[in-house]
Amino acid sequence: MIGAMETVVLSIYLLVVCGTLWLKRLNLRHLREKGQQIPSGFEGIIDGDILRRTLAYTLETGRLDVVGLLLDCALVIGLLFGGALFLYDRWLASLTGRLELRGVLFFLGFLWAQTILSIPFSLYRNFGIEARYGFNLMTGRTWVADLVKSTLVSSLLTAVLVAVAFFLIGQSPERWWLWVWGVFFLFTLFILYISPYVIEPLFFTFKPVEREGLETEISLLMEQAGLRVDRVFQVDASRRSRHSNAYFSGVGRVKRIVLFDTLLEQMSREEILAVLAHEAGHWKRRHLAKKMMVTEAGALLIFYLAFKTLPWEGLPGLVGSTEASLPLRLVILGFLGALLAFPLTPLASFLSRRHEWEADGFAATLTGRPLDLASALVKLSRENLSNLYPHPLYAAFYYTHPPIVERVRRLREMAAGLAPAR
Repeated sequence: MIGAMETVVLSIYLLVVCGTLWLKRLNLRHLREKGQQIPSGFEGIIDGDILRRTLAYTLETGRLDVVGLLLDCALVIGLLFGGALFLYDRWLASLTGRLELRGVLFFLGFLWAQTILSIPFSLYRNFGIEARYGFNLMTGRTWVADLVKSTLVSSLLTAVLVAVAFFLIGQSPERWWLWVWGVFFLFTLFILYISPYVIEPLFFTFKPVEREGLETEISLLMEQAGLRVDRVFQVDASRRSRHSNAYFSGVGRVKRIVLFDTLLEQMSREEILAVLAHEAGHWKRRHLAKKMMVTEAGALLIFYLAFKTLPWEGLPGLVGSTEASLPLRLVILGFLGALLAFPLTPLASFLSRRHEWEADGFAATLTGRPLDLASALVKLSRENLSNLYPHPLYAAFYYTHPPIVERVRRLREMAAGLAPAR
């Protein structure tokens, strides 16, 4: 019976991997077929050379992703179905019998192993692909510093969360699922509050926007949107990459706006204001709050199902073993949960894309200039070598933002009065 269940679970996992690979191949083949055409509205900014570089860049990053996926597949089979993770679990059991310490050691080892395995991919992506296409501006010293700092921060946060979670499991065997969910929820809010002031400054330098008059214009725009902005910063993203971005941070009424210095270099004032109006749309439509509500409701259900499932004697048998500690049982449940969640990926992507459409419509209405946002999106696609021709099925499955060509077309229709803002 154990062998049969293990075969079923392994077959489902391999089916998910094959489905993912097929979608990636479908997407890249579609780009090869369509990627030489300049879309309507992109003329004068996107040319044949940009399209050729976009095709090459997307193919290279896609191949690296495939290699990473195949490596992950081999590791999952070796660690879970091959028994290596169970040997690691037994070794930790020989070191300590204390639940909290064993849990911390188990998940820290997991985290550090992932970090080490990701190093070759990070090096090749940054100093190979990204450098080859003019994106990487990071020195080796900065890369090492980022790796050390991110590992220390993630290790500290993981150790604290795991220790508290396992302590609550030991203290409240019948209600731990509720208490642990509450701790994770409060921890999420805590990170949202402290990240702009404690974590982000570890990696970036923030300073007031240097472009004269822009901060005042941004503040006036946010007042029109009914948002209170505490500060407007620019960040030295150009120390690492030419990729550009802008985002809001903060929780509650007081918010900060952060602009990448690369964005300030690439865009006009009107385009920057349009991008920020889009971000304001997410806040005014309460997208973050809605997403958090759905996420936390789902997390509560997951913790309760974990509470019910963890004691099941047959759980280790699903991956070919007869016994497993609590930390390892959690890993098995996480693995099974990921398999069950895979078919829901298109739904999550659809909901995210709907939020993006709403934010685009809000920005167009707030500024009264939909073409400014359209122009900003075209520039972003050029500067980032974005795939302008994702396969519709791949986009429906994975894209959290609508394809840029569709967004630009919708904004141009808004400007022409052919379609209502959404």
